[in-house]
Amino acid sequence: MGELFAPTHLLVLGVVALLFFGGKKLPELGKGLGEGLRGFKEGMKGITDPEPTKPAQTTAAPIESSHTVTPPAPGTDLKPPTA
Repeated sequence: MGELFAPTHLLVLGVVALLFFGGKKLPELGKGLGEGLRGFKEGMKGITDPEPTKPAQTTAAPIESSHTVTPPAPGTDLKPPTA
């Protein structure tokens, strides 16, 4: 049967695509296809690469809040009161 992607096959596919989509639409389709492939490669790279090392901890002071939360005393009921 021969090779699937022979130069003559690619030329025929190009002519058919040009007739089917028109000259103005082909660059837009190519751009969209390229962006999609690029996004797919970046997504695959994120899956196959090991997780990056954690950055060094900073010496910044912890953030303090003006609100304090006290936990309930042991044995108290956590259900809201019913009317």
